[in-house]
Amino acid sequence: MKTILSSLIAIGAALAAGPALAQWAPSKPVEFIAAGGAGGGTDQFARQLQAAIAKEKLAEQNVVVSNKGGGSGAEAFIYGVGSAGDDHKLIFGTSNEWQLPLVTRLGYKAEDLTPVATLAVDEFIVWVQADSPYQTITDLVAAGKENPGKLRFGGSQSKDVDQTLLRQIEDVSGAKFLYIPFKSGSEAAVQLAGNHIDANTNNPAENVGQWRAGQAKPLCVMAPERMAYTDKVTETMSWNDIPTCKEQGLAIESYQMPRTVFAPADVPAEAIAYYTELLRKASQTPEFQNYLKTTSQTARFMAGEEFKGFIAADVEKSRAQFEADGWLVQ
Repeated sequence: MKTILSSLIAIGAALAAGPALAQWAPSKPVEFIAAGGAGGGTDQFARQLQAAIAKEKLAEQNVVVSNKGGGSGAEAFIYGVGSAGDDHKLIFGTSNEWQLPLVTRLGYKAEDLTPVATLAVDEFIVWVQADSPYQTITDLVAAGKENPGKLRFGGSQSKDVDQTLLRQIEDVSGAKFLYIPFKSGSEAAVQLAGNHIDANTNNPAENVGQWRAGQAKPLCVMAPERMAYTDKVTETMSWNDIPTCKEQGLAIESYQMPRTVFAPADVPAEAIAYYTELLRKASQTPEFQNYLKTTSQTARFMAGEEFKGFIAADVEKSRAQFEADGWLVQ
């Protein structure tokens, strides 16, 4: 009798808890907000996930992508902060989510948004015009020493990942360049192809079109070893054919940028769990894996405490560099 009574109590408790344990799901279209301009790396990242989710029917509701790239991407994060409690919005960015508040007084703090996941990391390549006299990063650095502040080096946004990398190049080499910020990496790539700047640093995705068209050439990649992909991108070169900057004598071991996703504050834990799993599934689809291969990004999925720990470590590392550069907001 006692066993039967215990079973009935357990069944009753499970039924009572049922609604609370039911899986959360969106009740209307979900907005993916890209913290960058149309055509840029963050925009491509968000749209590739949108396409994978739609093709594989991973969600019942549609996903729409919008761009808010103003203020080096701060527009998107401020928009996310203003959407507290809205569980139908995700903000797509990079490490700029936590780095921007370190260098600029903004209407948000990094902790005002909820970390959801990182899905990949970008490698960084130094690019020059196709007919440029510079064949290696050593050549470019030598020119930056001979004519300090004269060579125009483009990148996405101001005091963001591209300019941070350029400062590292200057610090280890003694060269000086004139940094010119653009709204997106794709815009910087177009400016390079049009001979309006002398070089730019960019992830592979944002310059690959100009490379294929013979309007730009890569000098080196900021990675500890050459990229793995051996399929030809141009008639003569694959990503794997690009030497590392360290091979060419530049004392930078590695520089990578995470592709990150955040939710507004006060979004229920059930919704965060739903989106984490949705993004995990989308990242494993053939469509998204092919995108990573095409753009030569490295797959790396982080969520939960692992992602939060990664952010905390990078905040401290970035704070030290920005303080040395005189960028840190007091």
